[in-house]
Amino acid sequence: MMTIGLFCGGYSSEYEISMKSAQLILDHFPEEYEIFKVVVSKKGWYVEQSAAQISFDMNSCEINLPSGKKTIDAGIICIHGDPGENGKIQAFLDLKGIPYVNSSYESSSLSFDKYTCNQFLKSQNINVAKSMLLRKHQAYNADHISNELGLPLFVKPTGSGSSYGISKVYKKDELDKAIEFAFSEGEQIILESFLEGRELTCAVFRERGKLQALPITEIISENDFFDYDAKYHGKSKEETPAQIDEMIANTIEALTFEIYDILGLKSISRIDFILVGEVPYVIEVNTIPGFSEASIVPQMLNIAGINLKDFWKMVIEQELNS
Repeated sequence: MMTIGLFCGGYSSEYEISMKSAQLILDHFPEEYEIFKVVVSKKGWYVEQSAAQISFDMNSCEINLPSGKKTIDAGIICIHGDPGENGKIQAFLDLKGIPYVNSSYESSSLSFDKYTCNQFLKSQNINVAKSMLLRKHQAYNADHISNELGLPLFVKPTGSGSSYGISKVYKKDELDKAIEFAFSEGEQIILESFLEGRELTCAVFRERGKLQALPITEIISENDFFDYDAKYHGKSKEETPAQIDEMIANTIEALTFEIYDILGLKSISRIDFILVGEVPYVIEVNTIPGFSEASIVPQMLNIAGINLKDFWKMVIEQELNS
């Protein structure tokens, strides 16, 4: 029986979301595998089992169980932020020679940085919003920013998910506060033009070598935009499948496949779009999308009629045996 380490937690504001994702995965995991929750925290790494904290040896990747030591054979990473979605755990497992189902360090690192990823996609003739990069302690000019990007505009951390640190700015005098807020989540931020349109998201994974798309979801927020409150406190409506024209749905699906391949992604990934008229613009690439009960991907799988246990079995067989 293969022993799998489910890496969760992390060092960012998304710790609790990651823990909820891990629990849903554990609750619906195929019995053919033995799985252990490896909690990654700033205080140390440990295995959580029946409310007990069991020692995890980072040098050997061994779990010090009462019955003896057990080494993990493979990994699943569900850390939605540092050090998971940015590829650091993947690099760690690469050094240890332990395979994992997720996208590689290189693909994860590129996809996680919103500015760099969008500039790369732009170079591949994929539509993205106009944006600017700002690093901590770098001087900026509010007039220049508003003239270049227009108002309203978004201010976001380049490396944070779950809508942490994001502000929608309507006036120049709101920029300073929004920039300070975004920098609370990281060392560099992205300032991005506002796109007026419908927010859609498409998730894909590979089964038996072929890309499979889940039903497209439209996100309709009760708030001004799809912020943390809307995402996790029931202030949004997620409509799956999205009520969009079949031609537009096919365009978004094909574009998601293209981006998945261009970035060299693995396992389940979700790509978010703003549909402006009939033209989709990429907002963000999620290589480790949320998997809690409130998250979109489990809802997509449910609408598609795919059992969660069957889903993880398909992912493991594809990514670990191909």
